[in-house]
Amino acid sequence: MLNRDPLWKYLLVLTVVLGAVLYASPNLYAPDPALQITGESSATAVDSAVLARATRALDDASIEYFGGTLAEDGRNALLRLREQDAQLRAQAAVSRALGDGYIVALNLAETTPDWLAQLGGRPMKLGLDLSGGVHFKLEVDIDAAVERRMEFYLNATKRALREERIRGLVSRDGARTVRERARALIAERFPELLLDRVDAPGEWVIRASMSDATLDEIIDYSVSQNLTTLRNRVDELGVSEPLVQRQGRNRIVVELPGIQDTAEAKRILGKVANLEFRLLAAPDAPASERQRFEYRSADRAGAYEFLEREVIITGERVSNAQASFDQNGQPNVQISLDSEGGTRMSRATRNNIKRRMGVLFIERRQRTRYVADESGTEVAVKTPYDEKKLLTAPVIQSALGAQFQITGLDTPMEASELALMLRAGALAAPIAFVEERTVGPSLGAENIRLGVQSVQYGLLLVVLFMAAYYRVFGLCAVLALSANLVLLVAFMSLIGATLTLPGIAGIVLTVGMAVDANVLIFSRIREELRGGLSPQMAIHSGFERAVATILDANITTLIVAVILYAVGTGPVKGFAVTLSVGILTSMFTAIMGTRALVNLIYGGRRVQALAIGRDVTLGGAA
Repeated sequence: MLNRDPLWKYLLVLTVVLGAVLYASPNLYAPDPALQITGESSATAVDSAVLARATRALDDASIEYFGGTLAEDGRNALLRLREQDAQLRAQAAVSRALGDGYIVALNLAETTPDWLAQLGGRPMKLGLDLSGGVHFKLEVDIDAAVERRMEFYLNATKRALREERIRGLVSRDGARTVRERARALIAERFPELLLDRVDAPGEWVIRASMSDATLDEIIDYSVSQNLTTLRNRVDELGVSEPLVQRQGRNRIVVELPGIQDTAEAKRILGKVANLEFRLLAAPDAPASERQRFEYRSADRAGAYEFLEREVIITGERVSNAQASFDQNGQPNVQISLDSEGGTRMSRATRNNIKRRMGVLFIERRQRTRYVADESGTEVAVKTPYDEKKLLTAPVIQSALGAQFQITGLDTPMEASELALMLRAGALAAPIAFVEERTVGPSLGAENIRLGVQSVQYGLLLVVLFMAAYYRVFGLCAVLALSANLVLLVAFMSLIGATLTLPGIAGIVLTVGMAVDANVLIFSRIREELRGGLSPQMAIHSGFERAVATILDANITTLIVAVILYAVGTGPVKGFAVTLSVGILTSMFTAIMGTRALVNLIYGGRRVQALAIGRDVTLGGAA
């Protein structure tokens, strides 16, 4: 019999709609403003004592909070606040109470019921223009970048002097200069340096300094390299539609919309860590010889080792790094170097068999002290410093190539974090957080309200038009359209898409496109009725013949949306995502949902007429 679907089709449509209602419902639960406490190091535990100190600080500052919870893995704690306006004051109070060693970050804590979260239900991510997010402003330490370049010139000049058998003195002073006795060699190797001859009693000295153009090049390179590294680290965090851009001469702005684990984001973004591979002094070397190994560093047991000042390679030569385990079940990191790094490592190790090579881990940290300003208010002053530790110092058994492993790590978490840092790329210069704040709706609350109202008014007008013009069929289309919006929200929540204000425009467009598909079907049915077909045959033929047109129109639009997503950024991507998902859901509801409702009403009945226009169109017998 025409227009009678099997039971499984009705059950399929009903299951999809109910599932959509389930997974769209988390968006009804607004998140709570919160503070998240995390250790600066992955080895730092956050326990009940830390949480107690944080809550006492909030009590002393008269800040209302609730729901203090500890993570099961002992890595972080969450404190929910009553008011979002109190987040910054609460962060300052808790940061001072806990001191250095902990990161206190602003957060938004989900309020989705546990049973729904266990089923995979999560609220849809909202962009900075809708719900805000976290805004970081970071400053690149350009002085450290210049010092690092000077260190490179020193080591490279020493190496060049040894290779050319030129005896001389190479040193560095506070004026960022390099002195040595081979002007021609420096001019050939480093043409970017400005050379100036200085005659001193008993000496012939060449003073080399960097030009302003070279300094600008170093600064631009450091900021650009850090910008790329931060983008890679944000990608590792899996944040949708982040903003990472340069601001001014040496600052970088990072905006993370709707991010939940802001403490982890701050720790990973601000992690200024690098590896250096240096040879160690022989244990039986005389004291006079050991003095040339001026660089000392404590190993993991606290003992000091002497290392050569010359660096074999740094983490910048790492092309890939993966956390793993060795044959004894101990955590390690599998390292892959680029071509130049592999060449340097091979050359250094094949000439130093049976010597020890140290893997030095350098991390930029900050000490915080509080001083009173002119008004008597205490302000935090952060002083950066480098914490260095020797991860491991194995004996070189054979020449190493572009692939090897780092052992001696304490925990798998430490190995994973080190691998992430190396994989994302080393920072060309240290960075410091100079500003952190939550970002409100960038387009203003009024624009957001109008954006939401545009969807509501558009839906209302479509409902009134469809119900008045297409009667029963119009009501079926309205129900399918409502299901389409629920499906759209549910699907975007499941895939973790970010909804922005342009995305709302995509929803409005989706409403029109979904109605357009139903209008095509209903117009085809009316044409079939005018052609003399019976109502049941007209319904069947109208749906069958309109499907091809609907598919053609929607597939071409979907292709355009995919191209927009591929080449667009920011708001354009938000619009493309909503449009793509809306096309898929509207095809389902228009082709299957609307037809299921029409078949439920008219299928299996003897129908003499169909109310499908401004008048009742008559047809033959069913």
